[in-house]
Amino acid sequence: MAADEDFMSTDTTGIISTFDTTFDPSYYSENYVDEVCDKTKTVLFGSIFTPVFLSIVVLLSLFGNILVIVILAKYENLKLLTNAFILNLAVSDLFFTAGLPFWAYYSVDGWNLGEAACKIVNFVFYVGFYSSGVLLILMTAHRYVAVMNPLSDIVSTSGFYSVLASVIIWAASIIIASPAFIFTQVVGEKHCVFASSYWSLVGIYQQNILFLLSALVFTFCYCQIICRLVRPTARRRKNKTLKLIFTLMVVFFVGWAPYNIVIFLKSFSLWKQQPVVSAVSAAACEAETPLDYAFYVCRILAFSHCCLNPVFYVFVGVKFKNHLKKMLKRRAQNTSNIRSRHSRLTITSVTSGEEFSV
Repeated sequence: MAADEDFMSTDTTGIISTFDTTFDPSYYSENYVDEVCDKTKTVLFGSIFTPVFLSIVVLLSLFGNILVIVILAKYENLKLLTNAFILNLAVSDLFFTAGLPFWAYYSVDGWNLGEAACKIVNFVFYVGFYSSGVLLILMTAHRYVAVMNPLSDIVSTSGFYSVLASVIIWAASIIIASPAFIFTQVVGEKHCVFASSYWSLVGIYQQNILFLLSALVFTFCYCQIICRLVRPTARRRKNKTLKLIFTLMVVFFVGWAPYNIVIFLKSFSLWKQQPVVSAVSAAACEAETPLDYAFYVCRILAFSHCCLNPVFYVFVGVKFKNHLKKMLKRRAQNTSNIRSRHSRLTITSVTSGEEFSV
């Protein structure tokens, strides 16, 4: 789950703050020339730091999530609810990842792709973000039920109910993400932003609410699962499972807690209704500098979740490891067969002494 938001004050009214839904490296430097806030250093830091790490995240996410989809399609029953969740999570992460190259480019050169692209990219990005968050909550709850009540009908649900769950998840994500399509616009031909501070605040607090809900579900479900696993009657593999659960919780909170704290603190600037040029604004601007740097770093930590999901939710399982080994072994055999076939088809002409390949 992720979204990315940057904060700035406009120079159109002098008092109304606006909120950048994406990466806006040049807005500060253009709007704070000869004013109180000089964001040149933080913007330069973001324009260098962001593209490098986002490129790594994009490559890892594409590789991991596409591999998950291929393995599911080849070896698994997609009608099972568990597999439907994993498939939808991989697709959701790919939606989220699809927006990252645009934001990487935006962080270097500003937005020059037009308003239609601004709306579409934001919408696809937020659909991936919200659907990923919802899916992680449902997968955690499903795992909780499977451990606490393995005979429950929910554990073995398949067919129609898997399709229905998928439809509800995507419909809800599209509805929640719709403000990103309706209320974003291009300002000054280089800035893809929300049209008003109101919708900027809505975007921030939606993310905060989703994080808090996810944190509550994670903490409750995994603590209950841990309590069940530490019982003497638990299975032998409990130590490995406990390590996995602990890792999941650490990665989740390290990735998302700092990011949500930073964007929440930054949202206070949207409530300010004072002129930009003032002693108070100067002090506030100076105090925000560490927060600006923290924002760039915490955002990358949060966004990296899209490439970590396949690792922690899929490939740690024995079944998927075996599927991967089988697929790699089959690919190696196919490569070997092609080479041997090619060598057999190499014919040497006895009469002419010429060698040619068929």
